[in-house]
Amino acid sequence: MSVQQGTHSTYGELSRSARVKTAAAVGIGNFMEWFDFAVYGFFATVIGRLFFPESSALVSLLASLSVFAVGFLMRPLGGLILGPIGDKHGRKTALVLSVLLMGGATTVMGILPTYGAVGVLAPILLLILRCIQGVAAGGEWSGSAAYLLESAPDNRRGLYASLISGTAALAFVVGSLFALWLNTVLDSAQLDAWGWRIPFLLAAPMSLVGLFIRMRLGDTPVFEALKAERDVATAPLKAAGSKNLKPILITFALSAVSGLGIYFLATYINNYLTVTAGLSRTSALLLSVIGLALYMLMCPVAGALSDQFGRRIVNLTGTVGFVALTIPVFMLLATGSGVLVVIGLVLFGLCQALCSVTNVALLVELFPASTRSSGSALGYNLGLALIAGPGPLVAAALVASSGNPVSPAWYVVAVCIPAALVIAKWMPETYRTNLAED
Repeated sequence: MSVQQGTHSTYGELSRSARVKTAAAVGIGNFMEWFDFAVYGFFATVIGRLFFPESSALVSLLASLSVFAVGFLMRPLGGLILGPIGDKHGRKTALVLSVLLMGGATTVMGILPTYGAVGVLAPILLLILRCIQGVAAGGEWSGSAAYLLESAPDNRRGLYASLISGTAALAFVVGSLFALWLNTVLDSAQLDAWGWRIPFLLAAPMSLVGLFIRMRLGDTPVFEALKAERDVATAPLKAAGSKNLKPILITFALSAVSGLGIYFLATYINNYLTVTAGLSRTSALLLSVIGLALYMLMCPVAGALSDQFGRRIVNLTGTVGFVALTIPVFMLLATGSGVLVVIGLVLFGLCQALCSVTNVALLVELFPASTRSSGSALGYNLGLALIAGPGPLVAAALVASSGNPVSPAWYVVAVCIPAALVIAKWMPETYRTNLAED
């Protein structure tokens, strides 16, 4: 199936209100997903104490991060469920379901009883809710990418892709500032008693707003064209698995790198600065906010560069940058010096922006229209579940076992070297691809 170039993706054909609604629908859902992950990461030590009481603070933190990682193991299941829904019933339907699941699970997490109240049932319930969040997240990122870029101008898809990476960064910035505020106005007893619950309860109004906006949207021009020509796939997951294996493998490599980078930058490094570098929680949160804010500003620059020079060279530059710079970055972070920490975060954030924004675009551009949601969700979520999601746990375990403050960098380098080889050898240039072609 083929649709004439220009009939499917020019924002100029949409009204101003349609452009705003599309951006808001994508941005709010994406913000909510990453706000949840942000606050879980920032309150991992508190959650560890309340749900996994142990004599060692490190053991509690590792247990809390293990539940964080388990959520990622459910993401491929979410991709298997929500991806085909996006291909068979529309990108909008998948996005509505993801915001419902994510908002509901996150809100309930805010009212969970702790270990002290119900014993072992508390971590079990926490684990179940993390699994539901994982299913929801399995369709959110790739679904948002498909929805946004299928409606974007062909020559500005990289810039529009930066909205998804940028709103994720904004969620972490807001989550950091909120956590910083809570740590400032509440003492430890208040934080443990009820303060940690507040960010999770905020998911309720955010999810309602996101649901309202998404329900009022139509579907993308590309999916409408598929329906009009009766080319909607009846078994998109089967078709993607048989016909899109190479794009799925490439997406796996891309997502392993960008997913690991954002979880290090946005969650693990905050705990690293506290536990390993010896900074106060307030100082660590403030430095994390600075690093994330600078990363957020780099995202649209990375998107514009990829529109000008292509996805391949920009993504490969970021991946090789991780290989070359991550060990020096952790040497800077380990000093605990504010200036050196910010320099390290800027270097890490630059590599992440180049990888993350292009990854969003490539999730859409590597796949044909009829299997786009299924194929991209599968490759993306497998990369996050198997490689990126366990990253904070692996990093904390490396420091605990080796005593070397630079050891978390080893995992990043070990992931990025084979990914760079895959990108260099097999990834095609896609920035001029017609998204309506099947």
